[in-house]
Amino acid sequence: MARNEDEYDYLFKIVLIGDSGVGKSNLLLRFTRNEVDLNSKTTIGVEFATRSVPIQGKTIKAQIWDTAGQERYRAITSAYYRGAVGALLVYDITKENTFESVPRWLKELKDHADSKIVVMLVGNKCDLKNEREVSIQQGTEAATKFGLSFLETSALDATNVDESFKQVLEQIHNITTSNVVHGSIGEQASDPRGEPIKLEPSATSAKNARAAKCC
Repeated sequence: MARNEDEYDYLFKIVLIGDSGVGKSNLLLRFTRNEVDLNSKTTIGVEFATRSVPIQGKTIKAQIWDTAGQERYRAITSAYYRGAVGALLVYDITKENTFESVPRWLKELKDHADSKIVVMLVGNKCDLKNEREVSIQQGTEAATKFGLSFLETSALDATNVDESFKQVLEQIHNITTSNVVHGSIGEQASDPRGEPIKLEPSATSAKNARAAKCC
C-alpha cells in the first residue's frame, strides 16, 4: 500500500543557495511539482516545499527551502540555515559571475550552517549550451577543490534535477544511518567525521521504534 505524504521515516531540511537569478526557485518547482515557471520573479523572503522519496528502503521527506540570493535579504540567514543538513549551491553556467560567487556562499555556509552539512555544487541551465560561460571542467575542478559533489542541471528540461536532490539525500542518509540503527531515534545522530548533525524522525518512525523496544 502506498504511503501518504504524512508518512515518512526521516525529514531532512535542504537549503538552496546561490546568487539571485540562477534558477533556484525553478529547481525547487521542478523537483517538488515537476513544473517550471518561465515567468518566475526573484524570490522575496523564504519559500519551501516538500517531496518524499525512497532511499535505501526508507521514505525520506525532503523539506527544501529557497530564499533570495540578494544581499538585502541576509537578515534571515540564521533562521534559514538552522537545522539544515544539506545544501545545493547553485550557479548559472551562462553567467560566470555567479560561479565566481561560489567561495562567498561556501563561507556563508561555514559561518551559519552546521560544519558537516552535505553540499552539492550545481551548475544550472545546462540546456543553454550556446550561452555557456562556465565549462563542465571548471565546475568539476571547483567541486574537487572545495570537497563537494557536482552536477550540471536544467530545471527547464529536468536534466539531473531529481539526481541532484536524491544524491544529497542519500549522502545525508548514509551519514546518519549507522547511528540511527544503533542509537535511539530522536536523539542526535553522530556524523562519522565527528560533529553531530540533526535529523528529525517522523511520528510513525518514532512510534515504531518505541514498539520495537517493548517487544
